[in-house]
Amino acid sequence: MFDTILIANRGEIACRVMETARAMGVRTVAVYSDADRAAKHVAMADVAVHIGGPAPADSYLRGDVIIQAALDTGAQAIHPGYGFLSENPDFVDEVEAAGLVFIGPSSSAIRAMGLKDAAKVLMDEAGVPVVPGYHGKNQNPEHLSGAADAIGYPVLIKAVAGGGGKGMRLVERPEVFMDALESAKSEAKTAFGNEAVLIEKYIQKPRHIELQVFGDGQSAVHLFERDCSLQRRHQKVIEEAPAPGMTDEMRAAMGQAAVRAAEAIGYAGAGTIEFIVDGSDGLRPDGFWFMEMNTRLQVEHPVTEAITGVDLVEWQLRVASGEGLPRRQKDLQINGHAFEARLYAEDVPKGFLPATGTLTHLEFPQGARADSGVRAGDEISPHYDPMIAKLITHGTTRAGALRRLCSALENCEVAGTVTNLAFLGALARHPGFAAGDVDTGLIGRDIDTLVVAPEPGAPEVALAGLATLGLLQTETPDTGFTLWAPLERIVSLRRGGEDISVCVRSLSRDAHDVVCDGKVVSARRTTGRWQLDGRLAPPVAVTGATVTLFTQYGMAFERVDPLERDSVAGGDATLIEAPMPGLVKAVLAYAGQAVAKGDRLAVLEAMKMEHALLAARDGVVAEVLVSAGDQVAAGAALIRLQDDEEGKAA
Repeated sequence: MFDTILIANRGEIACRVMETARAMGVRTVAVYSDADRAAKHVAMADVAVHIGGPAPADSYLRGDVIIQAALDTGAQAIHPGYGFLSENPDFVDEVEAAGLVFIGPSSSAIRAMGLKDAAKVLMDEAGVPVVPGYHGKNQNPEHLSGAADAIGYPVLIKAVAGGGGKGMRLVERPEVFMDALESAKSEAKTAFGNEAVLIEKYIQKPRHIELQVFGDGQSAVHLFERDCSLQRRHQKVIEEAPAPGMTDEMRAAMGQAAVRAAEAIGYAGAGTIEFIVDGSDGLRPDGFWFMEMNTRLQVEHPVTEAITGVDLVEWQLRVASGEGLPRRQKDLQINGHAFEARLYAEDVPKGFLPATGTLTHLEFPQGARADSGVRAGDEISPHYDPMIAKLITHGTTRAGALRRLCSALENCEVAGTVTNLAFLGALARHPGFAAGDVDTGLIGRDIDTLVVAPEPGAPEVALAGLATLGLLQTETPDTGFTLWAPLERIVSLRRGGEDISVCVRSLSRDAHDVVCDGKVVSARRTTGRWQLDGRLAPPVAVTGATVTLFTQYGMAFERVDPLERDSVAGGDATLIEAPMPGLVKAVLAYAGQAVAKGDRLAVLEAMKMEHALLAARDGVVAEVLVSAGDQVAAGAALIRLQDDEEGKAA
């Protein structure tokens, strides 16, 4: 076994590999870019080496620098993770030329499966069923059109070097074939530098079922199937193992085909054989076809680990160090069911746009495995995939595992960025998915119902108001009172561009009545827990002016600064006054200074927050009436602007 390995990757997969290596007593080396100096995988490693700038081309794709880092730190092997250099055969050759071990397949195996058209010819020769289609070299448009006619519409145009849905077009009628071909070729050339395409028969109700294989270079086994049919734009969203509706006969046929595929190329290590399956009339042994092979560990490998009890990373390290396959096929069996949901920082209502931000709060639920490469306080970088975590649940039955997934998504707490949690929750509760009636078109058909944004009710707004005012914390007995009467306070919040006014009437430190949009919400604390109209309040996180409620997959409210609003409300006001008592933290103006409407003139600290006081109009500062460090009362004049007469005299 190796003494030290270098992980040529980042994020959750680097952390995942390190966890197993640590358990095996193997020392780990991390590599990191400028953007990842404080990343979780860097903190976890025994040694970390800086390899360049934040862009992948300047760091994680620099094979020569990574190899040198391995040599300099005494690593004997390099684990590529997935993505970046994991399926680059030239990198494999360079690793081995440097006297290091690549923890993965040979370069020849990667090359054999690198182009879809050549891989399908190879699989056909090995007796693996392939989708009817044209995989030849002739790229003449007329020839390709003729091939489509012979196959029969609908057909798929697919880039031979493709991935992630790029260079792929569905063509349902011959009259639109040429336009679709031109578009697919153009996209393929931009994405992969190779415009060649293949033509395949389009399966009407396709399911994406893949087989986990593992080889030692001589023989191979399969670790059963995963269903990855829940996809959006050809990107997997939720995966599960085993596949719903799978029969023993179908599993045996697919497993034998997958093993033949791996052994045909002398495969070593973890890999995935992906099949397209016709789900229109149940699963049939004659209704699946080879699609492609991923010559690496997959993002969704944890569901296979959950149902087999196998640590696939441990197997990778053992086989790469020269050991044989840890188990024979007859020793492998399925135990229960597992799901994996990919949690991303993305704005779903805006078309699943990747999002950035600092994770001000991050807590994963009990009862679920969470593979993550980030922690609270980490930044979601614009340079890399915005994955926050993979949530994995396991149960003795599919229904039980799915219930646990729904619960895990509901109880996952993320603040500081928008996420796809609500979308995942809606998908997990989709009636068709719950029944196991899945295909790759499910999300597309029901997208409108799956992306409905949660709307806060009066209890949620009331809780946000209380949190903003700091009234959810343990307080002194007299907090919230004025002499003889309850204290009434108004706070302004903003959510989704809409301003919301909340009135809080404090009856005691443990009792408040909150008025939101004409509705009164009773907030009471009993036995240390807050209740809203008799129901337990969800957890809350407050960071600066942002309040996040961990209900309905997360709701964020922004506090509207009353000082900024009040300071400009007068329009032509001459005096800038303090709307409430506070400490003058800074004075940013001086007498004689010309200012424009909206300029910051002073900073006041009130209610444990700092607020900017702004010029209400264009003008010239006549006098500054306070100094930094002064404690001022509500209504105190802080800065006076010249009036019209002063301006004329000047």
